[in-house]
Amino acid sequence: MDTEVRNFIEKKNIAVIGLSKKKNKFGNAAFKELKSRGYNVHAVHPGETEIDGIPCSPNIASIKDKVESVFISVSPIHIPAMLQEISSAGIKHVWLQQGCESPEAINEAQKLNLSLVTKKCILMYAEPVKSIHKFHRVIADFFRLN
Repeated sequence: MDTEVRNFIEKKNIAVIGLSKKKNKFGNAAFKELKSRGYNVHAVHPGETEIDGIPCSPNIASIKDKVESVFISVSPIHIPAMLQEISSAGIKHVWLQQGCESPEAINEAQKLNLSLVTKKCILMYAEPVKSIHKFHRVIADFFRLN
C-alpha cells in the first residue's frame, strides 16, 4: 500500500463530496461504507441541506468538526475548484475516486501540495475491507497494481 493511501485511511475524520439524491451514485455507497467502518464522515453538498436524513454542509469550511481528509466522487470538471477550497481549509489529504481524476485536477493538487490518491477505489483500502473489494485488493496486491 503506498504512502498516500496509508496516510489517507489512517485519518478518521473525512468529508465526503459526492452524496446525491440519486441512490445509485458511488458517493452514497462510499459515505455509508466509511461510516460503517468507523470513520467520522461529513457530507458536503452545495445545494442540499440533507440527503436521505444525512445532514449536508454546503462546503468544507462550514463543517464544525475537524476534517483531516476529503473523499471526492463527482464530475472531474468541478474538482480543481474543490481542491482550492480544501487547501484553503488546511486539509492535505484528498482521495479522488476512480473516474473522477483529470489532468487539471492532478496538476492543481500538485500546485497546492496536496497528498492525492487517484485511480483507486477507497473501499479496497478502508479497513475492514469487505466482500468483492477484499478480492479486488488481493488481486491488485498480487499484480502490484496498488
